[in-house]
Amino acid sequence: MKKYFSSLRHRDFRLFFSGQMVSLTGSWMQNIAQGWLVLQITNSPFIMGIVNAVASLPILLFSLVGGVISDRLNKRNLVILTQTVQMLLAFAMGVLISTKLIALWQIIIIAGVVGLSNALDSPARQSFIIEMVGKDDLSNAIALNSLIFNIARILGPIIAGFMVGTLGVAACFYFNGISFLAVIAGLWMMRGNFSSKNQHHDSLKESTLAGARYVWRNKEIRNLIILIAVSSLFGMSYIVLMPVFARDVLQVGPKGLGILVAAIGCGALLSALSLTFVSHSPKSSRFVSLGGMVLGGSLLIFGFSRSVPLSLLALVGVGWGLITQTATINNLLQKDTPDELRGRVMGFYTLMFLGMVPVGSFLAGLLAEWFGVPTAVGLGGGVCLLASTIFSRGLRD
Repeated sequence: MKKYFSSLRHRDFRLFFSGQMVSLTGSWMQNIAQGWLVLQITNSPFIMGIVNAVASLPILLFSLVGGVISDRLNKRNLVILTQTVQMLLAFAMGVLISTKLIALWQIIIIAGVVGLSNALDSPARQSFIIEMVGKDDLSNAIALNSLIFNIARILGPIIAGFMVGTLGVAACFYFNGISFLAVIAGLWMMRGNFSSKNQHHDSLKESTLAGARYVWRNKEIRNLIILIAVSSLFGMSYIVLMPVFARDVLQVGPKGLGILVAAIGCGALLSALSLTFVSHSPKSSRFVSLGGMVLGGSLLIFGFSRSVPLSLLALVGVGWGLITQTATINNLLQKDTPDELRGRVMGFYTLMFLGMVPVGSFLAGLLAEWFGVPTAVGLGGGVCLLASTIFSRGLRD
């Protein structure tokens, strides 16, 4: 049993693990609350896509720079900074809503600043894990990190759904602000040496190009990055349309929205648990293809389902497929990358995983306006199936 939780023997990772559980629950509550708030204000799935695109656009523009910075700085200190910024922004949103001063332009600006913070945070956070646990326990740490992320994905939407209906939207933002204190405290209590491993002092441009050349010349890493981009562009964009599914397609309201998103979390939780048990498997690369196929097939079913039970089952498959593929790719990328380049490679991972979201959100919103929400989601599922078949061939473990 110990090998299934081997990464928790590292004190610094235990602190990170416990702080993340609280903070991620708050973040999911805010995500649900913000989507419902935008729908209330605008009544437009297209505008919802725009807001999500603005939140992710800084990641598209600056995540490669974030990767370079994370290779040059103390990653723990960088994550403390980004988490503090996001905490303050969550409180600001809560105050604006409580005082009834909230407007769409304010939501868009704050979403953009949060996105800029994430562009710096994500490469540092991803490449930070191996510094806490080492290569031997990296697979297990990524699996456990996915586990708590997806427990939060279940708890956050459910709590948010009931909180929006009882205490109001602002309460979710206040809770999220408070939740950041847990992860910030855990980071401050760490004792490890997280100073930069990069001894080179090239220009920002040259450092970025060095990372790009490494990714492009390594066929396996290149294919993994392409798969992440496709899953983000066509497999994750459905999330922006979930409030429309809840209100108009399945007609289950805000509480139903929380349950729908929680179903994705259930599938992702099952994925994280299964990855924990196989984290030391010598054949981990097979989960890249399997995850992508389950993701694509489940999206097709969900897009055209009008049955709530069938939709929930399909969303469980969506969550399982997405996390199985992305967590396995994360592990393979980090293990195959030299220490001095890891931040930059994870910058590309962030760029493709989160940076494609603005394009995907815009495309999903546009297709939903033109052809309807079900067709937009179904098309995304088909593309994910095709890409997994093509780009996952020949991967090494």
